[in-house]
Amino acid sequence: MKKHVKIAIFLSLLITVIAGCSSSNQKASEKKYRVATDPVWPPFEMVDEKTKEITGFDIDLMNAIAENQGFAVEYVNVNFDALIPGVGTCQYDAGASAITITEDRKKQMLFSDPYVNIGQVMVVREDVNDLVNKEDFAGKVIGAQTGTTGAIMAEEWQTEGLVTFRGYDTIDLAYMDLKNGQIDGVLGDNTMAEAYVKSMGGLKIVGDQYSSEELAFAVCKDNKDLLDKINAGLKALKESGKFDEIYKKYFEQTVNK
Repeated sequence: MKKHVKIAIFLSLLITVIAGCSSSNQKASEKKYRVATDPVWPPFEMVDEKTKEITGFDIDLMNAIAENQGFAVEYVNVNFDALIPGVGTCQYDAGASAITITEDRKKQMLFSDPYVNIGQVMVVREDVNDLVNKEDFAGKVIGAQTGTTGAIMAEEWQTEGLVTFRGYDTIDLAYMDLKNGQIDGVLGDNTMAEAYVKSMGGLKIVGDQYSSEELAFAVCKDNKDLLDKINAGLKALKESGKFDEIYKKYFEQTVNK
């Protein structure tokens, strides 16, 4: 009887070891991609104050795509002005950071199918009532994060002789300077602007939306395989309703981008 028990225990342990090895080999063979993100763009990407982990719409969406397509993701915290050239030179496999599709960027990298529409808006201090439309900002100082479409627009306004543009490494610094009276306005994505207005207080969005842009995941130009996986996963999530679930989690209380 004892002999049979010992054999049974041995077989049980053997099965456990084999199963463990199988699981280990499966994980070891799972392809991992380095995805760059600048987590100062709520609700798209931000750092959770409690867990200190990067979270947000883009992150949840990319994670869901990765799970659907069977690959792993390693997020790399990168300033946006370094993120775009980093993906362009394939330092990173992809970028997930509220990235607008532009013709210039298309020359450097691949883009997934677009997943959200946004536009640039102006934010001013809540007690300011004479700055509403573009022409009202004549002679004023406008901030935006360097490398973003907001910065590109502000630079165009500066070239026109309308404003003085001040670039920032991160968008939160621009909003802090605005609130402290160091600059007169901040140009940025409308949903992100709504999030900062809500969280910081003392600020408001004014005027019209100045652009209509499509956001997508940026992919290293040499990694068509990853692009295909992202597009296939995005399509599957939209068909299953998972995309809408993630969208509602982050945007139902904010302005539709």
